[in-house]
Amino acid sequence: PALYDSLIDNGFRRNGTLYYRPHCPQCDQCRSVRILVQDFKVNRSQQRAMKRNASVTTELRTARFTEEHFSLYRRYQSVRHTGDSMDDPDPGKYRQFLINSNIDTFILELRIGRRLLSVSVIDHVANGLSAVYTFYDPDESHRSPGIFTILKQIELARSVEYDWLYLGYWIKDCQKMSYKARFQPLEAFQPETNTWVTVD
Repeated sequence: PALYDSLIDNGFRRNGTLYYRPHCPQCDQCRSVRILVQDFKVNRSQQRAMKRNASVTTELRTARFTEEHFSLYRRYQSVRHTGDSMDDPDPGKYRQFLINSNIDTFILELRIGRRLLSVSVIDHVANGLSAVYTFYDPDESHRSPGIFTILKQIELARSVEYDWLYLGYWIKDCQKMSYKARFQPLEAFQPETNTWVTVD
């Protein structure tokens, strides 16, 4: 855990039990980002997401394989990652990617009644939480479940007086990642100087 804490603080992420940081020869745009949760302010679009999900319930679970989770993961990948390497997952790859962990990992479930809406895999790190991966029911995209689950993770981090929620990598000019910059205040790791700087 101490090694992972140091790696997270230096812009690394994990995939199962492997730790990595992008080092592409001709591109240096990937930046690890984190929300300063104690100073976070909800914006209007995030407030709307909260209202749309007012009836959603949350549950914390041990990080383990379940058929219910895996079935939702497959549906999510078939819609969100059609045609790429994540489009046809099997239970072994799913376990390797999300369940296998040598640190303190847990799962946040969101449900509409008894029906599973989303699953977030989260790590405890030094003075923070790290959002490893989230997948959700693609038929419920109108609820903005990805945004809502980040808001719930901020709430969770605040409840134990953590400072940060790590959101993974962000590329400034990538539209698909633009939602991350709407969680303010936000910091990005600069590998050139090994420092965290504010993202406006």
